[in-house]
Amino acid sequence: MKIGLVIIGDEILSGRRQDKHLPKAIELLSARGLRLSWVRICADDAPSLVDVFRQTLASGDIVFSFGGIGATPDDHTRAAVASATGLELVLHPDAEREIRAKFGEETTPYRLEMGHYPVGSRIIPNPYNRIPGFSYASHHFLPGFPQMAWPMMEWVLDTEYADLHDVRSWAEDSIAVFNATESKLVDIMHTLEALYGVTVFSLPHLGSEELPAHIELGAKGKPEAVALAMAEMRAEVARRAYPVSEIKELRTDH
Repeated sequence: MKIGLVIIGDEILSGRRQDKHLPKAIELLSARGLRLSWVRICADDAPSLVDVFRQTLASGDIVFSFGGIGATPDDHTRAAVASATGLELVLHPDAEREIRAKFGEETTPYRLEMGHYPVGSRIIPNPYNRIPGFSYASHHFLPGFPQMAWPMMEWVLDTEYADLHDVRSWAEDSIAVFNATESKLVDIMHTLEALYGVTVFSLPHLGSEELPAHIELGAKGKPEAVALAMAEMRAEVARRAYPVSEIKELRTDH
């Protein structure tokens, strides 16, 4: 299954805030041998969010959505998911219990509004302030606040997807190739992909204080296939007399 992120907030698109969810999500996934396939950054716009969630729900992907699950006028996520699924928003009994435990006699209809989810949803416990997020199908809806969202994402990964952890070995390796252009290397790339079933990539670098201009040439995929592909890549680049530097260590997830 592919894993994607939906990051919601006008403040991110306008630059008022910098997104922190993407790098953290990659970190949390990598720690469990999982990889991110895609990300979408969306405005606080109800019709657009309905379209986004219709598409992502139809994909069958595992999706983590950050932001917009509160009860203020600019929080559209819960209603957008309900519209996308054609389901009614109802007060979830587990969410009600958590909210009442948090606020006690100060529980108000406004605060309970945060516990209204599409029918059939499951709550995601919030260890920070007990206001839950929710899951529907393979989609998981989290607050925009990192101190809440990140432990909640970890809980989902370790509770609902423990069977996916470390089931697919993956590796990535690369070298810096100097005095070459991508057009001079593309035949190597095609050959190695066909032979070993890896993904071969090239990243041009304009140069820095550490390294002059070069092409970062590498492969990613199953560790044994990457090792074979990179051995042949190094040999072929050397045969063509291009200078090479080992610019990064092999990265492997098991």
